[in-house]
Amino acid sequence: MEKMLPAQEAAKIYHTNYVRNSRAIGVLWAIFTICFAIITVVVFIQPYWIGDSVNTPQAGYFGLFHYCIGNALSSELVCKGSVLDFGSIPSGAFRTALFFVGSSMLLVVGCIVCFSLFFFCNAGSVYKICAWMQLASAVLMVMGCMIYPDGWDAPEVKRMCGERTDKYTLGNCTVRWAYILAIISILDSLVLSFLAFTLGKRQDQLLPDDFEIESESKELTISMHYLRL
Repeated sequence: MEKMLPAQEAAKIYHTNYVRNSRAIGVLWAIFTICFAIITVVVFIQPYWIGDSVNTPQAGYFGLFHYCIGNALSSELVCKGSVLDFGSIPSGAFRTALFFVGSSMLLVVGCIVCFSLFFFCNAGSVYKICAWMQLASAVLMVMGCMIYPDGWDAPEVKRMCGERTDKYTLGNCTVRWAYILAIISILDSLVLSFLAFTLGKRQDQLLPDDFEIESESKELTISMHYLRL
């Protein structure tokens, strides 16, 4: 007959495995958060939110702030728009979307900066801070993706996509990969924030009840000893 482990030893083994698993999941969460930050930077910078198709009058593509449209007299693309010059952005809706998506990107980058807090603060609190930042990032990205099509009635977009183009109607143009990636990033952010909330909660429950009871009894014994003295 196999010898049973004492309760305290079994609790220690359980605690060690619990901590090890939590740390492994935390490392995966951190890696995916870094990947998510790279995705949001790409979504913000790349000008391939919408673009031409076979039936468009002009070749070209549009991003949040940078866009290129083909010259009618030549096959060359004329590019305009800068993140530092709001006046060069062809639509007010594009400027608003730029603000929301840019804020979403900054929040995710800020979440990575918060990783340094693991060395100074309680891990559970850091996970919860990052979770709220990722959740806010998802909300801001949703706002940016919803507002962006409101600017499709801009003259520059109509010149590329045809006169049938209007708000939330893309005419002869098509949605490009950066816009699709932005929508996917919303789901990524929600999953990561949920995981961070779960990890934060697990950090608060890292010690099993046996250890908590044992530590409380030890503290009570020590305090009683000092009171007797």
